[in-house]
Amino acid sequence: MDETTMSEAGSGRGGRGAATRGHLVARATMKDVAALAGVSLKTVSRVVNRESGVSSAVRERVERAATRLDYSHNVHASNLRRASGRTGTVGALLQDVSNSFSASLLRSLEDVARAQQTAVLAASLDEEEGREIALVRGLVARRVDGLVLMPATSRHEYLAAELRAGLPTVFVDRRPHGVDADSVTVDNVLGSRHAVEHLIAHGHRRIAVLLDLATIQTAEDRLRGYRQAMAAAGIPVDERVEVSDLRTSEAAEHAVHAFYRGGLVPTAIFAGRNDLAIGAVRALRSLGLSHDVAVIGFDDFPLADLLEPALTVVRQNVGQIGAEVGRLLFSRIAGDTSPPRHVVIEPTLVVRGSGEIRPS
Repeated sequence: MDETTMSEAGSGRGGRGAATRGHLVARATMKDVAALAGVSLKTVSRVVNRESGVSSAVRERVERAATRLDYSHNVHASNLRRASGRTGTVGALLQDVSNSFSASLLRSLEDVARAQQTAVLAASLDEEEGREIALVRGLVARRVDGLVLMPATSRHEYLAAELRAGLPTVFVDRRPHGVDADSVTVDNVLGSRHAVEHLIAHGHRRIAVLLDLATIQTAEDRLRGYRQAMAAAGIPVDERVEVSDLRTSEAAEHAVHAFYRGGLVPTAIFAGRNDLAIGAVRALRSLGLSHDVAVIGFDDFPLADLLEPALTVVRQNVGQIGAEVGRLLFSRIAGDTSPPRHVVIEPTLVVRGSGEIRPS
């Protein structure tokens, strides 16, 4: 509805009552509030935008009028009229917001955004390149103030024009390729190396590894860390127990069953993602091997400490990741034009029991 159009509520016939009788009622406008309060449109604008220059008595009168009319301030339209052109929204495109890592990261980012009076528009990419590009274009069309991206694409030149135009963009979990932009990542090589070294220290030599799509940077780094730890210990790598392209816990479960059907019999399993660890645990439980085969997962998740045995994990500090992403993003939105920063956070090995099982 246009801001200059008079609503039924403004005519004094009671917008809320009419709505409850099943009639569509036009939304009250700022002009309606000004008329009812007996003030100028500019005064109402100052009140709803919490600007100075309005006496407490006038402010109270405007607020009473707004309440009576059920007036809802259109923040998006107001921000577009301001000199800054900000919309008070940022986009966050993560891989899967139902996954505990993405969900925790989103929540951490929301906490930062809330302090900046900014809303977060979030969506899942599910490792689909076309979906990523379409969603980015949609968010740009909606004039978001900034973008957080956990990319599904391997190259990011398609963002070059937006970055040149000044769109604040922070890559998370995976670094950009083909463009230079801020990023916050975890040292995945180090984390997986620590996990495999821990298993080796407990006597394991036949260590299987379960990984996400081989094309994903994080999966590639975690495989590299696994191989580095095995090589440093002088343990030959058996590629038959290196299984990639696992997208679900069910796929990981089937992979573990296949090990034992094929007579490979690993004494330990390193799972390169939290849902892959869940699949491995299910398989071992069904085989009666929960207390015989060691398991370490990459990424913590709720209730991992309540499994039997409790799951040893490589934990990413999601709170720290989200805080760093938010700090970078909002500093860019505020006008920071310094060269892109690449923050790398070290993960932590959390010892709980499953990773300390020794080979029988």
